[in-house]
Amino acid sequence: MDEDPYADFANQDTQPLPNFTPGPYNALDPATGNLLRKSLNLGSYNYLGFADDWNQTCKEDVVGALGKWGVSNGGCRVEYGTTDMHRELERLVADFLGKEDSLVLNMGFNTNATTIPALVSRGDLIVSDTLNHTSIVNGARASGAAIRTFKHNNAADLEDVLREAIVLGQPRTHRPWRKIIVMVEGIYSMEGEYCNLRMVRDVCKKYKVYLYLDEAHSIGAMGATGRGCCEYAGVDTADVDVLMGTFTKSFGGMGGYIAADAKTIAYLRTKCAGSVFHNSLSPIVCQQILTSFRVIMGLDGTDVGARKLRALRDNSNYMRMRLTDMGLHVLGNYDSPIMPVMLYNPTKIAAFSRECFKRGLAVVVVGFPAVPILMSRARLCISAGHTREDLDDALVKIEEVADICKIRYGWSSFG
Repeated sequence: MDEDPYADFANQDTQPLPNFTPGPYNALDPATGNLLRKSLNLGSYNYLGFADDWNQTCKEDVVGALGKWGVSNGGCRVEYGTTDMHRELERLVADFLGKEDSLVLNMGFNTNATTIPALVSRGDLIVSDTLNHTSIVNGARASGAAIRTFKHNNAADLEDVLREAIVLGQPRTHRPWRKIIVMVEGIYSMEGEYCNLRMVRDVCKKYKVYLYLDEAHSIGAMGATGRGCCEYAGVDTADVDVLMGTFTKSFGGMGGYIAADAKTIAYLRTKCAGSVFHNSLSPIVCQQILTSFRVIMGLDGTDVGARKLRALRDNSNYMRMRLTDMGLHVLGNYDSPIMPVMLYNPTKIAAFSRECFKRGLAVVVVGFPAVPILMSRARLCISAGHTREDLDDALVKIEEVADICKIRYGWSSFG
């Protein structure tokens, strides 16, 4: 067969990405890059707004890194894929979190999915919150370790599960477990609520088991200085054996990290599939994350980072209060930038999304199987880049859509 199957595709007219100013209102067609409609972005994890003010905060450093290092290293971390920039980022992450060392990987999902099988295996036990992210679930299943779950954010049930597991031991043989590790998240991405970390920490200490904390959504978004759930809850990071996080939410980058004691990180460098087999984090993304960290920590000599953290907290609490006053059922806690607005009925999912989009609001709606079939919701993500005018305008439009979709359950005579 001589005909080129890709000829038609290759001959199609291509459309270049338009020149546009980064901001919370831009929506691009993922296929063509064309600007589709001016819509307020309430769906992306741009917590600290680095995607909005990139030209002012990060562009100069990132462009400089592009000229020095290029786009890619062309290798995994253990095969010429590690640069001075990767080492610098790992030192900065470790210092930021108060850990001895850290390992940086090129994808947030795979940070969990490839690290967990390196930490535990057959003969070990994972005790996981029932609402943990799919990346944790996949990593746990791939590890070969036994898995038990405890009721979401319920330290008393966690204690019951641990006590039973320790008393009974492994199935059939009843030998003691080689290792038990409890896995929780800082902020649960579908619930918008943060971990009951103090009580979980206390239970783990009582039963002398390891604690693994996924801070994908909480690092950079919680705590007075953005150091995540540990800072927010007043828990010493030394009490958490393994800290995991991503750079996609608060840092305007990609990839993830594992922070722990030096011995654990040295082991993971050669045993974690994400380090051994995956291409290392792009140098320009490394620089984006480094610059974001410096801004957050105030190492750039400005108070921009502190202002971003305050703006995120103020915007999140303002939006949550107004949505609740509107009669909507909003899950989660104050200070959390994730606001799940409950739709419940799955027939309302498409209607809510489309009516919001007609009004210039880009929102994410979530249904089965990501959530139970009668727990459908719209997940709003708030950013430091949103102005109060942005939020007020969005609230007016959400109120209109709430009336159309009949979701003011808080005002129901049955509510």
